[in-house]
Amino acid sequence: MEDGELSMWRRVFPRLWLELAVALAVLSAVAALAVAILALPVQAAWGAGGVLVAVCALILHQWPYPGHGLGPANHVTLVRAVLVALLAGALGAPDWVESHAVLVAALASVALLLDGVDGWVARRCACASAFGARFDMELDAFLILVLCVHLLVLGKAGPWVLAIGAMRYAFVGAMRPWPWLERPLPERFRRKLVCVWQVASLLVCLLPIVGGGLATVLLALALGLLAVSFAIDIRWLHRRRPRHP
Repeated sequence: MEDGELSMWRRVFPRLWLELAVALAVLSAVAALAVAILALPVQAAWGAGGVLVAVCALILHQWPYPGHGLGPANHVTLVRAVLVALLAGALGAPDWVESHAVLVAALASVALLLDGVDGWVARRCACASAFGARFDMELDAFLILVLCVHLLVLGKAGPWVLAIGAMRYAFVGAMRPWPWLERPLPERFRRKLVCVWQVASLLVCLLPIVGGGLATVLLALALGLLAVSFAIDIRWLHRRRPRHP
């Protein structure tokens, strides 16, 4: 392909669009294999596709560098998005999830492990960005909410477990009446640790060997730690809110 043709191809199909198309193709292939080999219900595969399409639309809307690709760190996060989309799609097939709980937990574990890889790649390749940090954080929040809904559907916990996944979204919603909550927070290892503990607890509770009693203890502890972490951040923001006469 000549340089002129390659330049025209890139104008018609920007690199970002091609990267997102590859992610959708990978999801389609994995979902098709799961339907054929693991008897994943077709509606779950379609649900996963819908979730990833929504993620891709949000990326296109928020991406601040037109004409450029996502970069290595965001590529890792995009792979995580494919896994999270599969987990979200499986919400439409609770019976299948119950009979494949170990597989679902393993899939979520890979998504959790990749959560540390994208940050390492960003530092290694000097490609850290505000968009990448936001992409990673929002995907974490969505993964936690999806796992909470799985546990509710499986009967491992009551509706209160949704508070674990909804707390982040409640915090964002509170920014409208209280704009001082939008102030950037300093980096804290505590937040990452609490996030990992939440996801790890949710993963363990998905396993068939974990009964309702143990699940309640682990999830209640996760909810308590999350509430304390949010309280610490809100207190920090409240002390530094603008004061008007």
